[in-house]
Amino acid sequence: MTQLRAFSEGPLAPATRTWRALPRPRLLDLYCCQGGAAKGYADAGFDVTGVDITPQPRYPFRFVQADAITFVLEHGTDFDFIHASPPCQHDTECQRLRGNTHPDLIAPTRTALESTGRPWVMENVGGAVPKLREPVMLCGAMFALESYRHRFFEPGGGFTLDQPAHPAHLVPQAKMGRPVPPGHYGQFVGNFSGVDLARRVLGVPWMNRDGIRECVPPAYTEWIGRAALALPALALGVAA
Repeated sequence: MTQLRAFSEGPLAPATRTWRALPRPRLLDLYCCQGGAAKGYADAGFDVTGVDITPQPRYPFRFVQADAITFVLEHGTDFDFIHASPPCQHDTECQRLRGNTHPDLIAPTRTALESTGRPWVMENVGGAVPKLREPVMLCGAMFALESYRHRFFEPGGGFTLDQPAHPAHLVPQAKMGRPVPPGHYGQFVGNFSGVDLARRVLGVPWMNRDGIRECVPPAYTEWIGRAALALPALALGVAA
């Protein structure tokens, strides 16, 4: 069994963190795609390893090509915190309208996460909310992003999140797939135009269109990551 216990150096956490001089806590990023969530966790202070079943040449951190559920069952205890973004297509309205079928991996992913005994968060889209347990909703307006992009996060393994206040959507949003007019926010889904704009707005300059339309903006997971770093086990260093 391969043990992923190498550490990468990176920006140090604020001086108030007692683990500042220790190796960065290890984060496992399941179903990682092109690494939007990963970038936020790295910015928060984690050493990130991503796992995806398909090659991800644009992923900006350590990457392992593997089945996410199999990998977390075998290696999940080697990490201090786990993020999972099971494919959202099963719960996306446009895929249902097209008659496309996709696997529903939320429940088996949760079961695998719970087996690790580690703190975790599982992310998905609004259509999956009925299957998520007490999810917290994050919106671009909470982070001064020019896109609303709601994403829902179910915490578990002893980790909890408080729901932030949700600012009113006062800025009009461009129609799906259309160019973003002046004074509008972008949706950046489907076969949208304006990849360069989307990269700037969402904070993902390394991504292509395929990665952007499904990504978690790094601002969301940086916020979650900083909350995770307040957990006693992580504040003292890597988990035992």
